Formats: sequence, C-alpha cells, structure tokens
Amino acid sequence: MAVKAESDRLYELVDENAEVEQLGTGFTFTEGPIWNPEGNYLLFSDMPGDTRRRWDEQTGVTEVAKPSNKGNGMTLDAQGRLIVCEHVTSSVVRMDPDGTGSAREVLASHYQGKELNSPNDVIVHSSGAIYFSDPTFGRMPGFGIEREQDLDFQGVYRLEPDGGEPQLVIDDFVQPNGLCFSPDESLLYINDTDRAHIRVFDVAGDGTIENGRVFAEGIGTGDLESGELVDGMKSDEHGNIWVTGPKGVWVYAPDGEHLGVLEIPEDVGNVHWGGPDWSWLFVPATTSVYRVKTNVSGRREPFMH
Repeated sequence: MAVKAESDRLYELVDENAEVEQLGTGFTFTEGPIWNPEGNYLLFSDMPGDTRRRWDEQTGVTEVAKPSNKGNGMTLDAQGRLIVCEHVTSSVVRMDPDGTGSAREVLASHYQGKELNSPNDVIVHSSGAIYFSDPTFGRMPGFGIEREQDLDFQGVYRLEPDGGEPQLVIDDFVQPNGLCFSPDESLLYINDTDRAHIRVFDVAGDGTIENGRVFAEGIGTGDLESGELVDGMKSDEHGNIWVTGPKGVWVYAPDGEHLGVLEIPEDVGNVHWGGPDWSWLFVPATTSVYRVKTNVSGRREPFMH
C-alpha cells in the first residue's frame, strides 16, 4: 500500500489506493522538481550526473543541460524565469524558463565577500524576494566539488526583489535544506537535515523571520549514508506540509500532527506539485522520478497562474 496513514485526515489529501507512477529512471540522484505551467513540462535535477532534464506527457524524459553546474533546487519567479541553486559555482542563478542555461544571470554567490557554501533549495515570495538555504552538501564528493568552506556557518538568506547583497535571515542550522511558505506567507518552514527536524518561523513585514520553534522532529536519522533524511519540502493549498523522509513523503497538518507517509520505492529528494490542475505531486527519488495524484494542489506560488 502506497499510502500509510497515521490519521484518517490523510485520506482527505490523497486517496488510500493512490498509484505511485514511475515517469523515468536510470538517473544518479534526482532533485529540484519544478513544473512549467506555460509549457506543461517538469524540469528536474540530477546533481551527481551534472544534468538537468525535463519530462512531458508527449516525449517523456529528455536532457536539457549537461553540464548543469550540478544544479539542485529550482523554482520559477512570477515572470516564469527559472531560478537554480548551483553546487559547483556556489551560486543562485536565474535563466530562461527552458533550463538550457540561456540568459544565465548570477543572483547570489557571496556573503560579505566570502563564497556561499552551496545553495540548495530556493523559493520566491509574492513580493519577488527570494529565499534560499545554504548547507555544505555541494562541497562533498559526488554532489558537488570537494573544497574548503569560506563561511564558518550554514545559513538561510533572502534576496530583495531588486537584487543586491544576500541578507542572512538565520544562521544557527547545522544543514538547512528544504524550505517553504505557508499559503498566506505568514510562516516560513525550514528543515535541518542533520537534526532531522523542521522549524517554523513567523515572517515579519520586512521579510525577516522571528520566533523560531520546532514544528516536527524525528524525520529520519540525519545520517547521509542511510538515505533516510529530511530534505525537500512543500506546503499544499491548505497549509499541510509534505516533506521527504524515511520510506517516502511525510505529511503533517498545520497543527503539527503527523498524518502519515506516502510510500515511494526509493529514497526521496524533493517534491513539487504540477500538472494541468496542479494536483500531481512529482517526486524525484534517487534514480527515478515518480508522480502521484493527490486531492489537493500546492500552495499558490507566484508562478502558478
């Protein structure tokens, strides 16, 4: 059974007999799914494979960029431009929507003169501000280029809508990873892979965050070798949190109750909704990409027209 419920509330979000469909396989480690609503296609990353790929119903999986600077998390801004976290360059970049790398522009690469660790995941606020996490995974063999750290901490940053120097919003994470807003953007959720938990913060009017507290804990082991890790994370339209963990995608209600797990055959890296009505949950998981039909859509992000 693909849907393992801890609460019947989970069945309101996804059918008990929902099918986990494999869309493609044979990759190295998949990540960063993002649905392009204009072209009706999914882009996803293969970090160790240094490749960015796309999937659509008509042609299946095709390659769009190799090398890809070992790109990881991706999103789109309100104008539909692709934003990518690159491990090799320790940068957040913006490019044309198709992901080929054309019109590539570096948005952030340094903080106070020091190179960022390796931007990992990225989201866009309705104001146009960009938030991204900056752990050290892209300085490890395979997932990036092994090299010394310039910074002595791992933080989460905010970029103003008109660009400029990254603003550090929090710096007390061991390995900050997935992040997402609540539907009304009053809350910012950030998970910490090493601590195997999710913290939630209030978002202030100026875009800073405050009043951090633990939202959910015990998600995996924090051990990279196990593959049972808290990683990518998204909020649905009702404020439920869908996050990667052991055996699949863990679902939490807004009040923090663990509703259950959507079981996936491989270790999951990230999730994002897409499809014509935004109800397909796309799930990159190690060597493959899967999708599952849900009864909800993702929270309405600026690009989700």
